[in-house]
Amino acid sequence: DLRRARQVFKVDLIQLFLIVVLLTVLFPLLWILSMSLDPSDFSRPTGLSIIPPGVTLDAYVKVLTKPTPNPDSFLEVIRNSLLVAGGTAVLAVILGTSAAYAFSRLEFPGRRAGMLGFVLVLMIPAGATLAPLFVLLNTLRLRTTLWGLAIAYTSYALPFAIWNMKGFIDSLPYDLEEAAQIDGCTRTQGFVRIIVPLAVPGMAVTALTSFLTGWSEFILAWTFLTDPKTFTLPMVLRGMTGQYASGTPWSEFAAMSIVMSIPAVALFFVLQKYLVSGLAAGGVKG
Repeated sequence: DLRRARQVFKVDLIQLFLIVVLLTVLFPLLWILSMSLDPSDFSRPTGLSIIPPGVTLDAYVKVLTKPTPNPDSFLEVIRNSLLVAGGTAVLAVILGTSAAYAFSRLEFPGRRAGMLGFVLVLMIPAGATLAPLFVLLNTLRLRTTLWGLAIAYTSYALPFAIWNMKGFIDSLPYDLEEAAQIDGCTRTQGFVRIIVPLAVPGMAVTALTSFLTGWSEFILAWTFLTDPKTFTLPMVLRGMTGQYASGTPWSEFAAMSIVMSIPAVALFFVLQKYLVSGLAAGGVKG
């Protein structure tokens, strides 16, 4: 009938719109993939075709064997990035979950002001905290180390981590902790045995966002790190760009970009089943 035909037509329009959105999102990825497979000196983007002539994997071989002019191997560079990003994720989850539990379950002076302060920190541009972090880490003799860089990234990731985890813990019933306390659990034991297992979806969101912060950030790494043996993947990628477009090996640049994205995409798929519920619950209350 006419009503059913209209519903089918409406669904078809929605699907067509979603296909257009998908193609729009995928086109830059296809463009970068094509650049990485192009054997020519790609200096004029207008000449790019999705399937370039003479497809080759030489750019991938180059970045996986010797990504920089320094004597650093790809394994050393990716190890540095994994240490920084993984350390950022671990610190953000541990500190963020603990602080969020305190803000969610405990009453203490300055509780509301503290949460408001985290919002204000989120509004501050990343470059604005560069100088104080530089001085602080220099005083602690951690500025030129990977762990010092992870601590700096954690300071960026913590405000969101605390807000997200507080919203998630707010959605958990307090009756479960009360029942555990009646059975003899202390507040700490209740947090570890009751809250932490239930808060895994929120912790997954925190871990992913914190990992991405440490994985892709460039400005702090370029400012703090001085030894080529501690360079991270974003620094190597930045080092590939020349002063002019004609001096940049675009095939290797694109290949490194794709290789860099693989660990982050893999982590996303590992945590995918937790992300939807974690984001939804974390945004319910604040």
